[in-house]
Amino acid sequence: MPFHVLTGAFVHESNTFKAGETSLQDFRNDVLDVGQVAVDRFGDVNEELAGFLDAGRAAGWRITHTVSAHATPGARVARAAFDHIAGLICDGARAQRDTLDGILLSLHGSMVPDFCEDGEGELLTRLRAIVGPDLPIAVTLDLHAMATPAMVEQAQIFVSYKTYPHVDMRETGRHAGRLLDAAMRGACRPATLRAHRPMLDEANAGRTDVPETAALYARARAHEAEPGILAVSVNAGFAEADILEAGPTVLVTHDASVPGAALRARGIAESLADTIWDQRDSVSNDFLTPAAAAAQARDHDATSGPLVIADYADNPGAGAYGDATALLAALLAAGATGGAFAPMIDAGAAAILHRHAPGDVVTLALGGKCDPAFGGGPLTLTGEILHLSDGTYTGDGPILGGITHSFGPTAVLRVQGIDILVVTLPGQMLDLQQVRAFGIEPAALRFLVVKSMQHFRAAFEPVAGRVIVCDSGALATPQAHLRPYRRIRRPVWPLDRDGFAPSRQG
Repeated sequence: MPFHVLTGAFVHESNTFKAGETSLQDFRNDVLDVGQVAVDRFGDVNEELAGFLDAGRAAGWRITHTVSAHATPGARVARAAFDHIAGLICDGARAQRDTLDGILLSLHGSMVPDFCEDGEGELLTRLRAIVGPDLPIAVTLDLHAMATPAMVEQAQIFVSYKTYPHVDMRETGRHAGRLLDAAMRGACRPATLRAHRPMLDEANAGRTDVPETAALYARARAHEAEPGILAVSVNAGFAEADILEAGPTVLVTHDASVPGAALRARGIAESLADTIWDQRDSVSNDFLTPAAAAAQARDHDATSGPLVIADYADNPGAGAYGDATALLAALLAAGATGGAFAPMIDAGAAAILHRHAPGDVVTLALGGKCDPAFGGGPLTLTGEILHLSDGTYTGDGPILGGITHSFGPTAVLRVQGIDILVVTLPGQMLDLQQVRAFGIEPAALRFLVVKSMQHFRAAFEPVAGRVIVCDSGALATPQAHLRPYRRIRRPVWPLDRDGFAPSRQG
């Protein structure tokens, strides 16, 4: 008889400083696909579910997929949304319990519901209550997971991404699937242990284009070739979540049936965590002010390609509002022209623009409406509408290739020589089709602002003449002291630079 495996995906990265909540409708706006609908959408793209299916085909499993649920990073997940989506996964486990041989889940690792601090730990605890203590459960995590003790108590296998920008989702799914298959066959007895350091996140947030940070993941891959070591996951953490167990972690899944594997796993985890701690001051980004970035945009020679400016602090992928105006205001003040700004997330402005037609000249208040204290208040601007759309695009790059999403009602408004992509639904800039689908061609620009910290590099860096990074003072600012942390365990780096001994802190 083939092994029967239950699969599911419940992915959210929660910025606990963001006002409001992430509702069930927010998941519907992004991804809330049940059963075969999810398989049809994600079964052959760079996504964990595709990797699960690859592993299942190779091993001859019977797979029951419950749900694929993703929402753009944002405020804490509302209990109604959490209970509904977790309920779909748990109901599937309950209905299939008598025939299940294993469970394989795609999670983020930094989901914070409004009723607890550890969404993944809560989901896994609920599942354990249904399937009992012994059924193997394998979990994939985002590289920015805040892996908690509760999570590793409830599942035996963890495999995190090893790339940032994240381009290894399908392979991560395959890896977890292979380990689950070995556990179901009795070829290994997996267990996972955790090492943690008192930091908000790894110095470069896990950037794998930075040599010092990339070396952590190279070491992890090398360790996975050792006897009894099944997976080594270096989780950079997520500085925009204020929870007790926040911070970078290393998870090592090992084969408890191999003599000495547990001891070796502990050594690997602590050594990698020590390196994260020792490199805590090795920040690679040079964060420019909006005025400095605007001056470079104005003066850039685009012969070799546009200047790509990452608005790091207003990254929707870190739960920022995506409507900060400080950088746009600086560009306008500097007289920078021949560029584009993508996106400005402002549903009200998008609705106003959709009451007009291309070619119309419109005056409106744009951006800065969610929390002007982070990134600036609304700008009153007059511009010409160049493009109106329902916001649908299909990615063709290394992260979103083949996946269709929507910004909702979308417009391009040209103001003083800058084409502003005004969208309704939040989304980080990950793919060139997120601008090309709306008539903006990067090759034709002097500069392009993208609201993203790092993921933009996968698609946009190859077409850029140069890349710079701006701190616009928005909610995901690297100046962590501007956020009011209350829950995280203190002292913590870099909020508390005194009181740490030079030796390892754990």
